[in-house]
Amino acid sequence: MGMSAGGAGGWQGRRSRRRRVSVMAEINVTPMVDVMLVLLIVFMVAAPLMTVGVPVDLPQTQAKSVDQDKDPLTISVNDKGQIFIQDTEIKMDELVAKLQAIAKNGFDERIFVRGDKKVDYGTVMRVMGRLSGAGFKRVALVTEVEQGG
Repeated sequence: MGMSAGGAGGWQGRRSRRRRVSVMAEINVTPMVDVMLVLLIVFMVAAPLMTVGVPVDLPQTQAKSVDQDKDPLTISVNDKGQIFIQDTEIKMDELVAKLQAIAKNGFDERIFVRGDKKVDYGTVMRVMGRLSGAGFKRVALVTEVEQGG
């Protein structure tokens, strides 16, 4: 008799011994997640430190916060009576002219006045009086939320 095609000694027996090497098609995301978590922590710690400004010890109040859609112009009066627009010190006589040049919305620009609680009340009121006299309509005082009862 002849050789059978499906026998154990045929070519099919040899083929089953040879295995194909499979390619790993998975992506290990653990290192990427670790890096992202580290970056998240770094930015969470660094973000409050990036907000620089004039150091002002604000008074505390129980008033509710104002909803705002964009960053307002900020005028600060520190404990020495110096006046700042954002972070730049200016003189009282230059206040209105500089604000009119900076204000994008004209007299409808939102302006926050931050006055140190140790500064003379009259100094803060002179700043607000100049703003009101110049025609700025949206002027607000900034305070901190009152702590305790």
